[in-house]
Amino acid sequence: MKKIGVLFGILISVAFVQAQDSPKLVVGIVVDQMRQDYLGRYQARFQEDGFNRFLNQGFVAKNMHYDYVPTYTGPGHAAVYTGTTPKYNGIVANDWYRREWGRSVYCAYDSSVSTVGTNTKAGMMSPRILESTTITDELRMFTNFQSKVVGLSIKDRGAIFPAGHEPTGAYWYDKKEGKLITSTYYMDLLPNWVNDFNKADSADMYLDKTWNTLYPIDTYSNSEVDDQSYEYKFKGKKDAMFPYDLKKYRNINGNYGLLATTPFGNSWLTDAALAAIKGEQLGQDEVTDFLAVSYSSTDYIGHAFGPHSVEVEDTYLRLDRELARLFKYLDETVGKGEYIVFLTADHGAANVPSYNVKHRMPGGTVDYKSILKAVKTNLEVKYGEGEWVLHADNDQVYLNHQLIDEKQLEREEVAQSVVKTVLQFDEVANAFTADEITKGPINDRIESGLNYGYHIKRSGDVLLLIKNGYMAERKAGTTHGSGYNYDTHVPFMMFGYEIENGVSYRPVSITDISATLAAILGIPFPSACIGEPILEVLE
Repeated sequence: MKKIGVLFGILISVAFVQAQDSPKLVVGIVVDQMRQDYLGRYQARFQEDGFNRFLNQGFVAKNMHYDYVPTYTGPGHAAVYTGTTPKYNGIVANDWYRREWGRSVYCAYDSSVSTVGTNTKAGMMSPRILESTTITDELRMFTNFQSKVVGLSIKDRGAIFPAGHEPTGAYWYDKKEGKLITSTYYMDLLPNWVNDFNKADSADMYLDKTWNTLYPIDTYSNSEVDDQSYEYKFKGKKDAMFPYDLKKYRNINGNYGLLATTPFGNSWLTDAALAAIKGEQLGQDEVTDFLAVSYSSTDYIGHAFGPHSVEVEDTYLRLDRELARLFKYLDETVGKGEYIVFLTADHGAANVPSYNVKHRMPGGTVDYKSILKAVKTNLEVKYGEGEWVLHADNDQVYLNHQLIDEKQLEREEVAQSVVKTVLQFDEVANAFTADEITKGPINDRIESGLNYGYHIKRSGDVLLLIKNGYMAERKAGTTHGSGYNYDTHVPFMMFGYEIENGVSYRPVSITDISATLAAILGIPFPSACIGEPILEVLE
């Protein structure tokens, strides 16, 4: 009995120490594929309590960048919450080649777990492959797991990596069923609030709507004229023009999957966030909780239509209203000044190549098939027949180490042969072997990004640096993944509990976010964190 009393006293004291000078709730918002310049371009039409609440009342870092390559969704969410790069957290891409398995793997896939909430395979996911703790893990451990941590997103990886290794829950959207799901890694049954949310069938409600512009379309002066030839067209629709009758086109465009490529996917996620706050009673006691929300529809729409489309502009104007709705609910349930919200992005986006060409800007497409064919041909000419290349993806080439060793060749020599071949292509700005990029010296920020993005056991043997403005040919829209500013320069903003209004133009890194949160909360940094607290936030 005495031991129980002592243990209870320790738990109470831990909670009390953590609660003395901490917010009741931290809300982390990641906007998928949001460039920094969107804030300035669209601000004139933002509502008072959405993005402008950060801009007018909070702290804004205007010079935050990703400091590694590749800038994809999985690595981005992992970097924000671990405070480190793929070099140390292991999330080197959304998918990458695993030599030991002889195939590509998805960053969150876990064959040992199954879906909770539907009968599909969409829940066969977990954070097991993540090699660092997260800021949410550290909060849970610091409070002896009294803090509640919930991750929410349309994308599984957008919920899983932010929530960490042992959260209260991580939930994402099943595109086949239109439901909020999780995996048996976390639990065997959905909590009541998720079941109630799913029973409301809100995905169907949104897919019965028509997506039209919030304002008269001729007033969207920050975007190109609607229906450009390089914009994605929904199946069954002859043009890429407003309005979009979702009910008419949903069945031939993936049914529930179509929701993600509309701004209503963000609305659905806000609904889920409000349900989670209420259902889990987040921010309702003296121990800090954490809600991680990742808005994915901005990425799907950005890929489909490009950064200068009316569709993207309208999506951000609508997201602004979703943020205002979320903040209003937090004010009412947690209390103004009792919570902290931060907002950032997992990466930016390149201009559509055709847009660059039309406006005489640098840019174009890369013929990766021709590059890979040349690499294979030249290796066979020089070293004899054989499967010299096992895989090529994410601007990396994976060589056949077994074959190289059998031929008694030096791996670096073969890798240098690949470098010489790829540099013959005009679209390739530079190329490096793994030895060059890991052993240095590093000449600039972009090359440094290749180093920070390189994981010795998961990355390839040769890394290509494609010219800025160039990407693989696409039927429509754009992509991301490079170390150039359009992909690395993202927003970082905070408001709420003891956050003073201010602006900084000092260079800061995405890995600084978790370090800053740890300093605010008075908890340990994530285990592999290389970031530093942003002092302007703390002063």
